[in-house]
Amino acid sequence: MELHELVTPECILAKVNVSSKKQLLQELARHGAKHLRECDAEEFTQDQDSCERELFEVLLERERLGSTGVGHGIAIPHGRLDSLKSIHGIFALLEKPVEFDSIDDQPVDMVFLLLAPSNAGAEHLKALAQISRMLRNQGLCERLRGCEDADALFALLTGEPASNAA
Repeated sequence: MELHELVTPECILAKVNVSSKKQLLQELARHGAKHLRECDAEEFTQDQDSCERELFEVLLERERLGSTGVGHGIAIPHGRLDSLKSIHGIFALLEKPVEFDSIDDQPVDMVFLLLAPSNAGAEHLKALAQISRMLRNQGLCERLRGCEDADALFALLTGEPASNAA
């Protein structure tokens, strides 16, 4: 699975302004619920608020198992939902880093949220590994952190201009 199959230009968030891990997870759940309801509308019969609460609970439950802050200012929160048919990603670059209980105790300013169907065992793990490998590239991370808008972030992440994607 290629990265351009996980994210669309609408799933790239630039300059997200949050002040805590909880607020960040809430913002990701809000945006994730909106995206999932738009692209998998037949799967999401629940309203926006219910979908958002479900996503937030899934993310919190995963964080209780151990922080998804992988170090170097990066977090890869992820969760599984019964109602999904495919894997979805959302990338966020934060305005200012927030504490995230990362393995290196450093605050996080780059987040890649991965949402997968409950039955996507190997696919979910492969997608996590791909994202992790990509974000270990320090040069790429520096370029991502230097981006001013979502279109530039999308182009760097996927190698495709945002206007030609989706």
